[in-house]
Amino acid sequence: MSETDTDITQAPAAATASSLPPEETERLGSEIVAALKTVYDPEIPADIYELGLIYKVDIKDDRTVEIDMTLTTPNCPAAEELPTMVENAVASVAGIGVVRVSVIWDPPWTPDRMSDEARLVLNMW
Repeated sequence: MSETDTDITQAPAAATASSLPPEETERLGSEIVAALKTVYDPEIPADIYELGLIYKVDIKDDRTVEIDMTLTTPNCPAAEELPTMVENAVASVAGIGVVRVSVIWDPPWTPDRMSDEARLVLNMW
């Protein structure tokens, strides 16, 4: 069985053939991004997607979703709750199966990963 690897934080990577129709993969990707934008670090008034904390979203043929994310710092006070918040938000998307969230530290997060929207909210120009 083949998989579709969807990197939603950068230009799309070459995808392998998938049993999911392209329009379904696109819908799921868009709705996952919308779900991720509902998750906020309790100490920062910007969502985790715009902060650049989401490194990869992989939608499998069986609709399992694997997410690689990071935190702004290893000592983040929300380190235990943010991955669960991400898992719950993405699991709420219609048609999604099991969601697995991995916190990774390589590459380390830097403010350069933030979107212009996050920079505006945080007044970091």
